[in-house]
Amino acid sequence: MKIAIHHNPNSFSERWIKYCEEKNIDYKIVNAFDNDIIEQLKDYDIFMWHHHHGKFEDVILAKKILFSLEHAGVKVFPDFKTAWHFDDKVAQKYLLEAINAPLVPSYVFYDKETALNWAKNTSYPKVFKLKGGAGASNVKLVRGYSQAVNLINKAFGRGFSQFDRLGYFKERYSKFKSGKDSFLGVIKGLARIFIIPEFAKKQPKDVGYIYFQEFIPGLDSDIRIQVIGNRICGLKRFVRENDFRASGSGNFIEFNEKNIDKEILNIAIKAKRKINSQCLTIDFIYKNNKPMVVEVSYGFPTKFYDNCEGYWDEKLVWHKGNFNPQYWMIENLIKEIENDQY
Repeated sequence: MKIAIHHNPNSFSERWIKYCEEKNIDYKIVNAFDNDIIEQLKDYDIFMWHHHHGKFEDVILAKKILFSLEHAGVKVFPDFKTAWHFDDKVAQKYLLEAINAPLVPSYVFYDKETALNWAKNTSYPKVFKLKGGAGASNVKLVRGYSQAVNLINKAFGRGFSQFDRLGYFKERYSKFKSGKDSFLGVIKGLARIFIIPEFAKKQPKDVGYIYFQEFIPGLDSDIRIQVIGNRICGLKRFVRENDFRASGSGNFIEFNEKNIDKEILNIAIKAKRKINSQCLTIDFIYKNNKPMVVEVSYGFPTKFYDNCEGYWDEKLVWHKGNFNPQYWMIENLIKEIENDQY
């Protein structure tokens, strides 16, 4: 068994490397940006790359390398079914509709007049989103028709930068007020109004489409469920103070055997089976006491589930004790190879 890992600091790869060292598995750290990377990986059984939406080089290359190797029979993480829709909320809309998941009503338009006509006849507020971005970046509450028109004009005009400079500053300041960031963080946020990060300079603007979701009022939290193989864990994330967004709040509680709605777990298991994802992150909210899906991903902060008291299996049997979800990822790939050989 030989595993190749592209290492990004502060990513899943740190734990993948640790797992290989603990289990005495033959592994190698590779640079996926080498011109001869395909040749380098020909003798490897598994290739793993925790690619990130905020690294421009990852955005333009990771899926190309991973999916090419998958065509050649190499086990990869994340594979095509896991990651083709990553950091693309519009793609996720079509995917969730196709598998009949209970998606929050979502609307995407590709011409200005159709979007304006919809805006004139819909109710407000609505939630505006760009297709990319995590931690509630590029998400705005649209309170009325005039604001919607301004966004539509911009979407079909000069477009939107991937990096919201003013929004980033407000985010740092809000976290500072709640004690979750330092004064230095506020200064850095202020500096970003004038100094754009490199990834944002390289990313093309979002233009030629506009995407909205229904706004569900009165929510104090959302629910994030993680399905990796046949194991499920999750947590509740509370919304930010004086805000409607929970993603990126840093304020959450981990679920245990007694404090999770089993209906959500069943929806997550069903979605995972239909998508056939190696690692499925699903964000839920409630509307009229019914769970609805907001969006999906494969990624999550590396230490997100470290304090969870346990996890469920696909039969919803609770397994008490701490766990390492990144270890599960490698274990599942190794099992796949063993099953293929058998």
